[in-house]
Amino acid sequence: MKQNNTQKKRSGIPRLLILLALALFLIAYLTLPAVSRPINRAAAVLGSANVDAVVEYIRSFGAYAMVFSFFLMVFSSVAAPLPAFLITLSNAAIFGWWQGAILSWSSAMAGAALCFFISRGLGRDMVERFAGKGALASVETYFEKYGSRTVLVCRLLPFVSFDAVSYFAGLTPIRFTAFFVATGIGQLPATVVYSYVGGMLTGGVKYLVTGLLCIFSLGILGTIFKQLYNDRQAKKAGNAHE
Repeated sequence: MKQNNTQKKRSGIPRLLILLALALFLIAYLTLPAVSRPINRAAAVLGSANVDAVVEYIRSFGAYAMVFSFFLMVFSSVAAPLPAFLITLSNAAIFGWWQGAILSWSSAMAGAALCFFISRGLGRDMVERFAGKGALASVETYFEKYGSRTVLVCRLLPFVSFDAVSYFAGLTPIRFTAFFVATGIGQLPATVVYSYVGGMLTGGVKYLVTGLLCIFSLGILGTIFKQLYNDRQAKKAGNAHE
């Protein structure tokens, strides 16, 4: 009994800290234009699905462009489903494909870790409100099917939401070290490919590839909404049988 009480206290501390941090962030966002404007701007640029706009936006920070790109990737991870691949392509165009790949890979890892700890600290009910119930439901079947290998498998599948996997993993018993290693290994091939392609794209080909990647992103959203719709239909059918 004492051990259970101790575990509850330990799990309650990070939860309170995360809730406090989110509350402070929300207050700052709602009351301080200096906070809300750059966040709204970043979301608008990423939401435009325009690589040129993202490149120009990152370059506008001059000597701090690489640092800003790092935090932009983390922001896109937490604020799912903003398209992170646009940042990967832009990093390659600005810093070169191999430097861009290192930057994109490391920042994506940081974003995945943050999503994991947010989820582990808050629990499913809060994370569903924060990340979206449909997003979590879209990857739940993968965890049921592949078990401990799920993170590695999903990182290798371009149509599975990166952020949803990170959030859902935090709700499972998986250790952070195992999650982090699987994410690093599984994310590396896609990052290298996107970076290499992004460093070579010009003109119409760039828009073609960007369009294809946008289609992948829309496919992810479609999967999320389809899963949510199926869950609702199954629930209705269950209620009808009762």
